[in-house]
Amino acid sequence: MKPNRQTVRAKWHDYNGGEYFITICTKDREHFFGTITNGETHLSEIGSFVKTQIENVQSHYPYADIPLYVIMPNHLHLIIRIDNTKTNASRKANIGKDTNMQNVSNQQGWLSVCIGGIKSSVTKFSNEQKIHFGWQPRFHDHIIRNQDEMNRIAEYIENNPVIWETDCFYGTH
Repeated sequence: MKPNRQTVRAKWHDYNGGEYFITICTKDREHFFGTITNGETHLSEIGSFVKTQIENVQSHYPYADIPLYVIMPNHLHLIIRIDNTKTNASRKANIGKDTNMQNVSNQQGWLSVCIGGIKSSVTKFSNEQKIHFGWQPRFHDHIIRNQDEMNRIAEYIENNPVIWETDCFYGTH
């Protein structure tokens, strides 16, 4: 039985459309995805699998697009766009096919369905490959409200490996 958790999502937003800045962390912030040297990420086997899942997200979730992301040693940053015109089409196409997924998407929004699918596929891969791995149970989202926010977030994502090394130098990791 799953614990009774309260959602941390904005109650005023349905997460079935929009642009989001997402952060997903590994369990206990372990460095599962690789290393960073000279501002460049060097992916582990599981990090490479994460990259493939992100780059192929539309094949599983046609309503989702990830135009920018970075894979860090112990977390991911993503910009995800959820196209609500395609979520409605997905909902109609799936009527009667997967009632459980319909219920989840109605309760938590298509954003959570997409993130859950990525996390699930990485966990399944790690289990099949017998790689020690785990996620934190939740993810952090920020609803991107305008182009200025989008630009600041994109700059942060692009510079994150360099920031990581600077923080490591000062002992903040």
